[in-house]
Amino acid sequence: MQDSSQFDYVIVGAGSAGATLANRLSADPSVTVCLLEAGPPDLSPLIRTPLGLIRLSKDRRHNWLFASTPQAALDGRRVSVPRGRVLGGSSAINGMIYIRGHRADYDGWAKLGCTGWDYESVLPYFRRSEANDDPALDDRFHGRDGPLSVTRLRDPSRLDHDFTAAAAGLQLRRCDDFNAPEPEGVGIYQVTQKDGERHSTAAAFLEPVRARKNLRVVTGAEVLRVRMDGARAVGVELRGAGFGKDGAPDSITARGEVILCAGAIGSPDLLLRSGIGAASDIRTFGGEVHTDLPGVGRNLQDHVDVMVICKSRSAAPYGISVRALPRLAGEALNWAFRHRGMFASNMVEAGGFVRTSPSETRPDVQFHLIPGRKSHRGRMVEWGHGVSLHTCVLRPESRGSVTRVAPDGPPEIDLGLLADDRDTERLLKGVRLARQILKQDPLARHGLTEIVPGDTATSDDDLRAHIRAQARTVYHPVGTCAMGTGRDAVTDPRLKVRGTENLRVVDASIMPLIVSGNTNAPAIMIAEKAADMIAEDRRRA
Repeated sequence: MQDSSQFDYVIVGAGSAGATLANRLSADPSVTVCLLEAGPPDLSPLIRTPLGLIRLSKDRRHNWLFASTPQAALDGRRVSVPRGRVLGGSSAINGMIYIRGHRADYDGWAKLGCTGWDYESVLPYFRRSEANDDPALDDRFHGRDGPLSVTRLRDPSRLDHDFTAAAAGLQLRRCDDFNAPEPEGVGIYQVTQKDGERHSTAAAFLEPVRARKNLRVVTGAEVLRVRMDGARAVGVELRGAGFGKDGAPDSITARGEVILCAGAIGSPDLLLRSGIGAASDIRTFGGEVHTDLPGVGRNLQDHVDVMVICKSRSAAPYGISVRALPRLAGEALNWAFRHRGMFASNMVEAGGFVRTSPSETRPDVQFHLIPGRKSHRGRMVEWGHGVSLHTCVLRPESRGSVTRVAPDGPPEIDLGLLADDRDTERLLKGVRLARQILKQDPLARHGLTEIVPGDTATSDDDLRAHIRAQARTVYHPVGTCAMGTGRDAVTDPRLKVRGTENLRVVDASIMPLIVSGNTNAPAIMIAEKAADMIAEDRRRA
């Protein structure tokens, strides 16, 4: 493919959805595809090394490092909102957990008018992307030949098994497949890894097809806005990567479609900067209104989360200490020569989905176990050994927004965490259950002492104060370009932006309701399904 500024499809964002979509669309040699990424190539060894996620969470080169506005229900704290800024997007910096959610999540989308997005309709797209190497799992629900490697951890910590045994002491069942239609129980998560390395969507979907002559992948290209001709999207304006002279903006033309895959923060922000959104929001930062679409940037949802952190007398958990130095040296060699051990860990190895009350019809909280002592003070690591247990609300009632108050700079991100008191009360019940699990003998035998919230926090009011002081998210923002049929829907069920032509959004922002679990696998599924819809529309044109 000759160097050109005109393509059939221009995809903005090379993350979980964008990399997947670029692979599938460019499989048709009759079309040309340009994939634009603001960040660098995924060349850092931190990306391929699973334990590198500790550093990537604060690495400005590969991470947008957004932050929320002060959260009223969290004592006015700002909350970090890390998002991948690199080929592979957030799949290059995340915890690698492969989770799809619950059957009822997708059936719920269909009930809201999102035809074709029920569980039975999306299951084939989950299976198409997946190469699961566990022969014990049911082939009705799992793919074996897809691009994305899904596997069990090579060397899970023994703390993971202790966690599962401790939960069993409270009559919490074991779950061997968190990606069956109705997952419930605890166990060790499957991960997106291959041969002990992270398998991001860049590695899975882009690397194998980079030689295609009809696919151009451009890094270091920051898209500023979508160019519109009347209602029709005709291209994008961008800077960087050699586009434009002396840093001035330049443009790329889309003969077919412009497709935003910039995520739940980036996609609504791009629409707003392009004059598409609530007219009042656009006028606030001095923009020109093109399409008055009030739902853009609204409906932001994320999984609100809080930790219980314990130190331990035992050095069995991962940790940094004098007595751990020989082990750490051995683990480094184990990784260098065999890609095994602690450096192959995603650090959120075990967990599960449980009900905080028998009256719940399905699990309402999720646990993520870290077999180490996580920092509650914003540091990457804490000195010593311990166990940390995350608890998050799976289907929060609270809503936030992505808006803009100035033409330049980052968007305003109001996560709206705990704006609805029901989320606080559900999280409180989840934290009480987490503390009970940590006190069961299989874990307690490691000599655990609770640091946060601490043994003196016993009443509901104490725990509510802890939640306000420590709650964050597990980095699953969705919903800001929600699909649907109502007035506030941004995209229709074919992911076309309402009131426009040849413009789609394909990423987690289109979820009308957040899924009950981690969001990377659903974002990939969305792109798989979108690729089919885009191809169908091209054939009909």
